Amino acid sequence: MRYGLYTHVMEYRLLFELPAFLLGLLFGSFLNVCIARLPQGLSVITPRSHCPECNRAIRWHDNVPLLSWILLRRRCRDCGLPIPARYPMVELAVGVWFAIAAYVFSTTLSATTQTTEQLAFAVLGTLGAAILGFLLIGLMVMDWQTMLLPDAFTLSGIAIGFFLVCIQAVFLGPNEDQINLTSHHIQLASPGNVVDRGNLFFTGPEALIMGRMAAICGVALLLLAIRSLYKTMRKREGMGLGDVKMLAMIAAFLGFWPAVLAAGTRQCGHTAPLRQLSGDRRTGCGAVRRADNRRLCNIASIVTKTRVAVEVMSYQVPTSTLLVA
Repeated sequence: MRYGLYTHVMEYRLLFELPAFLLGLLFGSFLNVCIARLPQGLSVITPRSHCPECNRAIRWHDNVPLLSWILLRRRCRDCGLPIPARYPMVELAVGVWFAIAAYVFSTTLSATTQTTEQLAFAVLGTLGAAILGFLLIGLMVMDWQTMLLPDAFTLSGIAIGFFLVCIQAVFLGPNEDQINLTSHHIQLASPGNVVDRGNLFFTGPEALIMGRMAAICGVALLLLAIRSLYKTMRKREGMGLGDVKMLAMIAAFLGFWPAVLAAGTRQCGHTAPLRQLSGDRRTGCGAVRRADNRRLCNIASIVTKTRVAVEVMSYQVPTSTLLVA
């Protein structure tokens, strides 16, 4: 009996996780196109996918995520040059991320009986987690390769995260998440004044939407202030505007404090690379080492942000969702 229940639960979860993994592979293949073209300002729609070495168009059967790289033995069919391992690694990373999001979603559904509002929150949370992971993986690789964080990912991510919050606000129940001034009504001191209408300050949807707007703007302004202060004191750049936009994007999905935590990991990652090395002016090798260290620290900091997102997703989706501040 217990074995049959276990088998039923596993089949129920695979119903979500396996399709999510396959869907993630497809999105990972598209993410590779974005990584290769967006930093150069190229279109991700046209032309068709082609080999960067010989410029031959890739055949449809050679463009199957993960599988084609293995069957072609890591080489282009036309020119025979090696295909970087980055391509299957990105596809696999997105596939695994989507599967994790689906696992959390299936666990949420099987844990308790869901109301319509709870089901909508779980769907929105899973969708938000998948999109955030897709964006962070792409930003991590682009930051590593080009040290650029394209607006097409950061600003679009802010818009998508805020849009999901607005959708979530539609499904809030009556009196849910509303903010009251005090536990008592306001006392009027003189006759003829406006009649007391209660102590409601913000309704639930107003509090959710305005709170998320405040989180996005607050994180951006805080980081801009830190950036300006650092530049004033040290006479050089300590943080790019791309970092500010990326952390505002995290705030759009997760709220203020997770974004501040991510900002802390980002700045810790930049501390070592920004130090001047003693041999810089004589050999020029220090600048190369700094650039390499900066790339490694950028990867480490964004991986930490991804881990933060996984932890937030694991704790918040079963109750309210990723999108709750």
